Amino acid sequence: MIATLPRERPSPGSKPVPPAETAAVFRAFARDLAAGRRVWDAGTAGFVAARFDELAAEWDSARATGRDDPLRDALRRGGPLPDGVCLELGSGTGLYTALLRGAFRGVISLDLSGQMLRRAAGRSPWRVRADAGVLPLADGQVAAVAAVDMLLFPAETARVLAPDGVLLWINQLGEDGPLHLPAADVAAALPGEWQGVEADAGWGSWAVLRRA
Repeated sequence: MIATLPRERPSPGSKPVPPAETAAVFRAFARDLAAGRRVWDAGTAGFVAARFDELAAEWDSARATGRDDPLRDALRRGGPLPDGVCLELGSGTGLYTALLRGAFRGVISLDLSGQMLRRAAGRSPWRVRADAGVLPLADGQVAAVAAVDMLLFPAETARVLAPDGVLLWINQLGEDGPLHLPAADVAAALPGEWQGVEADAGWGSWAVLRRA
């Protein structure tokens, strides 16, 4: 069961909504990947890494949404959060690493793009270039997995989480985002039974999920 909390952070104006047709294509890919209807392979990972390497130089100023309302709200109202290390998937240039570092004992920032990680050098002391579909961690090693506008890799996410670990699932633009996946779909894709809370905040939405 996923409980829905009332909105506390209003949605500001000038929401940077992406082109509808493009966003729909990406959302379909994200849904199919999470449900196991699409294959994530080395070729796809290489293509994505190269694309984000190209975007890294202008990411902070032109590509990132620049709103951290959903993550802030999740960290404040999605608890209790376990004590331990957080794995930040798709960490990019580290725009949200500081918020996570304030909530967890440490943060491992993981991204496919080497250029993104280089630009995160001043924001994240622990950076790893790796594929979220094949995580370089042993089973049950992290207290939390944080995914901000990220593709869902259900089996790997569940595998590296400790038994009492949580998944922070953040959609910065809510249903308008190109990688939006509803919390119910995320919980259904993860192996086993999951429960949690969700809410809208700012332009987007969030969910904090844990094993039932």
